Amino acid sequence: MQNFIFDYLNAGKTAYHVVLNSAELLKKSGFTQLYEGESWHLKRGEKYFVIRDGSSLIAFVCGSEAGFNIVGTHADTSCFKLKHNPLLKTENYRSLSVEKYGSGIFYSWLDTPLTIAGRVILSDGKNITAEVFTSQKTFVIPSLAIHFNRTVNDGVKLNPQIDLCPLIGLNTTDGLLAELQAFAGDKKIIDGDLFLVSASAPQSVGYGDELFISPRIDNLSSALASLQAIINCNPKKTAITFIADNEEVGSETKQGAASTFLHDVLKRIHLSLYENLSFYAALNGSFMVSCDTAHALHPNHPEYSDLTNKTLLGGGVAIKRHANQNYTTDGMSSAIIKQIFNANNVKWQNFYMRSDLQCGSTLGKISAAQVSVRSVDIGLPQLAMHSCIETASLADCYSLIKGLTAFYNSKIENPTPTCASVE
Repeated sequence: MQNFIFDYLNAGKTAYHVVLNSAELLKKSGFTQLYEGESWHLKRGEKYFVIRDGSSLIAFVCGSEAGFNIVGTHADTSCFKLKHNPLLKTENYRSLSVEKYGSGIFYSWLDTPLTIAGRVILSDGKNITAEVFTSQKTFVIPSLAIHFNRTVNDGVKLNPQIDLCPLIGLNTTDGLLAELQAFAGDKKIIDGDLFLVSASAPQSVGYGDELFISPRIDNLSSALASLQAIINCNPKKTAITFIADNEEVGSETKQGAASTFLHDVLKRIHLSLYENLSFYAALNGSFMVSCDTAHALHPNHPEYSDLTNKTLLGGGVAIKRHANQNYTTDGMSSAIIKQIFNANNVKWQNFYMRSDLQCGSTLGKISAAQVSVRSVDIGLPQLAMHSCIETASLADCYSLIKGLTAFYNSKIENPTPTCASVE
């Protein structure tokens, strides 16, 4: 299992890589690919997936009963995106101009191995295709020596236009272009979406090897857990894994959680399998788990955690709550997921933000605007969220996979504010 986790995190350099890798895993596990522009002829008990724009994916196992058990995650991570005509020249140095994607911890990107990845748009003169690309080279953003900035350890503000341009070589004017042209072969490069991403590989840390560090734990840990769960589940209601793009920049894209993608797929499934029941009645009997990482108590700064709800690495899956509904969890949805976890010996813990700190949000409440079902927010506890390299517990990752599998296999009836049953 550890190898699966590490391989998935390492392969998922961009959302395009995540979806490509996920599709390959699903095909090997007996899932059939569908296409939005074609008719669907679904069968109960069968397994399918559909991709939108190469960076968002929905996989599902058709249940014997109407209704949906949904897990929503996201494939994108905070990083940097290359601009067109990115080459910068300073004496014999060659760098690339980039812009922020999401909100990262900028200093963590300095002096660490980086690479370029994304998709390249190619044409053979008639057909235009998108191909997933990973550079075979490694790059770096060098920090400024302390001798040039004696107050650097008092805090420094990094300007992405000046301080975060990756160094790609000396006197090399066409290195990236040459690599892209070799990748394109006989086809012509028309455009692309390329990102500067971490090239570091995941690895275990600590004397007990119970911790691991990796790029992209937020939120590929959730995507891999939902995939592993749906591959191994045996659901009564239709199990849904939604891996959305663009959560880090607001989700308001055609392939993000604010799009109609999830709603469209759910409706097509329902109309294909359960014509004798209203789609909206089926939604009323459905349940969603919004799955994104959570902040663990920091060992050097415990004062930033809630005073009475201390979320710890190794403490199990975090159930996330917020009074202003940054998370979708309420008393009933929390009780439902806790009952499922307790019945299957899945460790869990509560997460609350300190009341005097601003709370982040995730895709659950955004998806609810399109698909209004009872929902709970959960996630893998982690340290250094939005850093180039993040930290988490392997045991918590196993608990998340076990918990999501149990959720898919559960039959939740009448999840209203006053009543629910869980089998």
